[in-house]
Amino acid sequence: MRASAARLLEGRSAPSEVPKLKVLPGHAICPQGAEIDAEPGKSICDTLLEHHIDIEHACEKQAACTTCHVILRQGYDSLEPAEEKEEDMLDKAWGLEATSRLSCQADKGGGAKRRGV
Repeated sequence: MRASAARLLEGRSAPSEVPKLKVLPGHAICPQGAEIDAEPGKSICDTLLEHHIDIEHACEKQAACTTCHVILRQGYDSLEPAEEKEEDMLDKAWGLEATSRLSCQADKGGGAKRRGV
């Protein structure tokens, strides 16, 4: 069983900066960590995949599993609220925390600030 992406990311951005996704070091899919620009309107999962960070997404980003579960360390409040389907799936996630999201459903920048993972 591959490790979950939980505890993987930290989102940060100052109001005038390009939103950033910071992948915390130590996780198997990105041992050195990374900081990448987060394009508005793209999901956290898509942003990671485009930067060669192979986060699992077994359901092909349909919010039908929890393999792309991440815990946001910063920036959670800048996200749109999770929809009911995502909330239902998160209830099944291992290691669920108050700032957990499915990275396939959370976008890092559609509004005033992007979401952080």
